[in-house]
Amino acid sequence: MLVVDDFDDAREMYAEYLEFVGFQVEVARNGVEAVEKAQGVLPDIILMDLSLPVMDGWEATRRLKEDHRTRDIPVMALSGHVLAGNAEQARQAGADEFVAKPCLPQDLEDRIRRMLKPSKSKSRP
Repeated sequence: MLVVDDFDDAREMYAEYLEFVGFQVEVARNGVEAVEKAQGVLPDIILMDLSLPVMDGWEATRRLKEDHRTRDIPVMALSGHVLAGNAEQARQAGADEFVAKPCLPQDLEDRIRRMLKPSKSKSRP
């Protein structure tokens, strides 16, 4: 799994919790890093903050969904800015799910497991 967030505390909290419950986790701090890591690691799922420096989460998600190597990886968009239209914009960019932050780690884990359930588990992070 790839956790993308520019806020160190949020990124580390989610990564540590998800590792604790059994996921292999890679992290990225901005949209450019996210695209590069996703193309290299091919994670089972990407947790993408939308408000990122260098390249925002919407553009990073669009690029991942346009790339034949990463288009089928589910993207869960995360945002602390729950404005009208953000969820729809995230879906238009290619996000499969939208989650408002803050989100309790257990709730996030439950949503991740539901998203991964339909697909057969792969040995990717």
